[in-house]
Amino acid sequence: MAWAMFGFLKGNVNLRNPEEQSPQPQLGRAPGYCGVAAGGAESKKKGLSFEEKRARMMEIFFETKDVFQLKDIEKIAPKEKGITSMSVKEILQSLVDDGMVDTDRIGTSNYFWAFPSKALHARKRKLGELESQFAESNQKKEALQKSIEKSKIGREDTAERAALIEELAALRQKKEQLKAEIDKYRECDPDVIEEMRQTNKVAKEAANRWTDNIFAIKSWAKRKFGFEESRIDKGFGIPEDLDYID
Repeated sequence: MAWAMFGFLKGNVNLRNPEEQSPQPQLGRAPGYCGVAAGGAESKKKGLSFEEKRARMMEIFFETKDVFQLKDIEKIAPKEKGITSMSVKEILQSLVDDGMVDTDRIGTSNYFWAFPSKALHARKRKLGELESQFAESNQKKEALQKSIEKSKIGREDTAERAALIEELAALRQKKEQLKAEIDKYRECDPDVIEEMRQTNKVAKEAANRWTDNIFAIKSWAKRKFGFEESRIDKGFGIPEDLDYID
C-alpha cells in the first residue's frame, strides 16, 4: 500500500524530506457537501461539538482530495475550520477508527487521506446494514404478532368462558377450605401422633443420658477433690432439683 501511493504522493509530499511540502491550498466549501459551516462569530462563542469537528475535518479531505501528515492537519484545521489544535489528533484518530479516514506509514511518516467516493460507499454499506436490520426486525415483529393472535384463540370473551372462569375460582376456594380443614385435624392423625411419640422418646432418652453423665462427673469430683455437692452445683450452674425424666 505504501509503495502504491508513492506516485500519488510525490506531487505533494517530498518523501525524502517530509518538511519540504508544497503549500497547502486555501480551503473553501466543497460544492454540494453537507457539512457544518466553518467560522462565524456565533460558532466561536459556543464552541464546536465533537461531531461538528469531525464533519469539518472531513471537509479538509473532501475539498482538497489531498494526502496530509498530522502536522499539516494541525496547521490547517485551526486556521480554516476553527478546530482547536489540541483536539486535532483526537478527532483525526476517531475518524480513522471509524474507517472514514485512511492512513498508511511511508518511511518514518504517517499519511492520512479520505475521498468522497469511499465515504459514499461507506454510507451505502451502512444504509444496507440498517435496512437489513430493519427488515429482520419487521419479520420478528410479524412473527410475534402472529404468535399473539394464535394465543388469543379460545380465549375470546364469551359467556361460556366467563362461566368456566367463575367455576374455576369457586373450585380453588373450595380446595383452600378443605386444606385448612385437613390441617386443623392433622394433630389427630394416628401417624402424626406416633411420630410425636417417637420424637419424645428419643428426646427423653437423650436428656436422661446427659443427666446420668452429670451425676457421674459430680461423683468423681467429690471423690477426687473432696468438693461438697452444693459447691459443685453452684460452680457449674447445676440445678439442685436435677433428676431423671420418668
